Amino acid sequence: MITITRTEDLARFCEAAKSAPYVTVDTEFLRERTYWSKLCLIQLALPPASTPKTAGGEAVLVDPLAEGLSLEPLYDLFRHQGTVKVFHAARQDLEIFFHDAGLFPQPLFDTQVAAMVCGFGEQVGYETLVRKIAKANLDKSSRFTDWSRRPLSDAQAAYALADVTHLRVIYEFLSAELRKNNRESWLAEEIAVLEDPETYITRPEEAWLKVRTRTNSPRFLAILRELARFREAYAQERDIPRSRVFKDDAMIELASTKPLTEADLGRSRLLLREARKGEIANGILAAVKAGIEARELPQAKPEEPGKPGNAALSDLLRVLLKAKADASGVAPKLIASSAELDAIAQGDRDLPALKGWRAEVFGNDALRLAGGEIALSAKGGAVRVVPVG
Repeated sequence: MITITRTEDLARFCEAAKSAPYVTVDTEFLRERTYWSKLCLIQLALPPASTPKTAGGEAVLVDPLAEGLSLEPLYDLFRHQGTVKVFHAARQDLEIFFHDAGLFPQPLFDTQVAAMVCGFGEQVGYETLVRKIAKANLDKSSRFTDWSRRPLSDAQAAYALADVTHLRVIYEFLSAELRKNNRESWLAEEIAVLEDPETYITRPEEAWLKVRTRTNSPRFLAILRELARFREAYAQERDIPRSRVFKDDAMIELASTKPLTEADLGRSRLLLREARKGEIANGILAAVKAGIEARELPQAKPEEPGKPGNAALSDLLRVLLKAKADASGVAPKLIASSAELDAIAQGDRDLPALKGWRAEVFGNDALRLAGGEIALSAKGGAVRVVPVG
């Protein structure tokens, strides 16, 4: 097992990788004590037959914590269009590279997404694919490793490398399945979402939208908006978790009690002691004041009152989705969410479920069902689409 700690060794491996059809990639990181993920280890593997010995081996670990190591050779490989970069459940890995280097590895292949398109179920895990496709078992003993600690043990290194060595077999199997079923364009639509910078950008002014609350008062929401804005900006600037500033339940309490002084903060039941004075306390009081004085008040999204027949149509759409998902071998939730089905029943037509490959599999017939052009019938345990009229 080779661990790369020098830039010249990384450059040698990455140059060899440019001649390979693909490279499998994984990362290990920590986020418990920071806002941004701290990259601790990178695993890379190439197809065995395409790796010259001078590259340092077919599978390597890269230590981004090594003094003096530059990751620019890796980023140059990520820009190289001739080698596919293969990840499993790539979103968190991509967020790290987007934040650290402002790029996405391209071309990109995500085996978790590909597995859902190929009928392996929803959010299928790497361990499941290793067992079903690579016919191997993973050693779980190092799953909860602190990857920032050095040196890594042989067991930890072997565990990390397994995340990219088995991935080669999985990639080759799934890419062949996609070609056989003519579903490569389906995967491309999903990958486009992963490569969209908007997927990874959290704007402080929009942070309040992710806070769950049962109170829909516009003034309450205005204060909540300002508190969430302050917390997000403070956490980003200092690279600390949001919860280290104050937690969601404390923010909801503050939006309700509207503290105006540090003495008021001292009476909070949920606010951390460190947040009752100093910079955080000042930020809280300023946010509450801004929310109280705000002229532009946010409005909670009104719940649809429901139209006659909507509930029944939603139920029919669920039956149609299940039948279409079974017929195509695709996870139902990858095609349409429960909320989307309800939205279709209430007349919304600007939905992912009605576009692209989803329209071919489900969306077109969903609109025909909603428009009364088709009906559903059951025969022999199977659901069939029946034209009306």
